[in-house]
Amino acid sequence: MDPRLQWDYLPSLEPALDLQQLRDLFTLTAHWAGDRHLEDLRVALAHSNPVVSAHAGDRLVGFSRATSDGAYRATIWDVVVHPDLRGGGIGRKLVQTILSHPYVNRVERVYLMTSHKQRFYEHIGFQTNDSTTMVLQNQNQSLEIACATTFSPVEQHFLG
Repeated sequence: MDPRLQWDYLPSLEPALDLQQLRDLFTLTAHWAGDRHLEDLRVALAHSNPVVSAHAGDRLVGFSRATSDGAYRATIWDVVVHPDLRGGGIGRKLVQTILSHPYVNRVERVYLMTSHKQRFYEHIGFQTNDSTTMVLQNQNQSLEIACATTFSPVEQHFLG
């Protein structure tokens, strides 16, 4: 691995991670994430911990993030490496850095949802499993549901 690479845990978004560079890296490397908007990326990163990035100088060349409840489950998201630098251990280091983070290293299960590069993840220790994964493609229905739902006074108190 190139010793000139800089690795960062990001406690906050700005200025450590240039969101435009992240979006550009997604567009270049990830068909599933190329159309993400900057504001949506900002929200996703604000709700992720850890967030890990690899830089070559000022250039973002690798990225990943995770979400975790800190005890039972964690999920790794968005593992991307610049195509010119693949095969040099950056992806492995991104994933291993996340797995060693205190919010992730003690959970019972770490999930990864991918249909690509499965051999890569198997070499790190991930296994396919036979459990059923269910997905709801959210079409921003929360407003419709809230408008059509009558809440009790107690529920209204908690909903604000």
